[in-house]
Amino acid sequence: MSVETEIFEIAVRAVVVSGSATLLASLWGLPVGILLGLKNFRARSVVRGFFNAMMGMPTVSLGLILYMLFSRAGPFGFMHLLYTPWAIIIGQAVLITPIVISFVSNTVETVDPEVRDLARTLGATETQAAMVVLKESVSGVFLAIIASFNRAISELGVALMLGGNIRGVTRVLTTSIALETTRGELVLGMVLTAILLTIVFTLNLVVNFAQKRRIALR
Repeated sequence: MSVETEIFEIAVRAVVVSGSATLLASLWGLPVGILLGLKNFRARSVVRGFFNAMMGMPTVSLGLILYMLFSRAGPFGFMHLLYTPWAIIIGQAVLITPIVISFVSNTVETVDPEVRDLARTLGATETQAAMVVLKESVSGVFLAIIASFNRAISELGVALMLGGNIRGVTRVLTTSIALETTRGELVLGMVLTAILLTIVFTLNLVVNFAQKRRIALR
């Protein structure tokens, strides 16, 4: 396999793994974020504070915790997830879930309460009123998803500890950069870094352009 082909496979694997993790985190994070943004309950500030604090959790610490859970002696060892792409996907999803929840809850909370009240006045159910609020918060939701993907694809600790940096299986951009740097292959490390930054910047530019087009078409 040529170096160019291997680099391409690593880049595609990084996007697929982090994209899957972002989708997984969104599936459970969006409902929780919307709930925290709309509902008032006694422990709301405590829950929000917890997720805000979790956004700063070191990836190595999370990787260690999940490693112990997924290892052969751990409670989920029977699933044989360790050193597979699925282990990285689950780990990254757990890592970015607080970002999704915190960003979405803050965005939903900033929507004018009159929007929800108007929907109720027009006969909307609680679920329908929540969907109206979510529609008004779509820009913030996109920001949460993009920020989560950027965090996932650029992290190292979880990918390294749960994936093991196995060539052709779990090697992604960040683990490849770390490996090539320790080998002294700084040029190749810089090439991989440039690819990673290109993916992140291109995605952000595309999303920003799409949002501007959406606003212009309103």
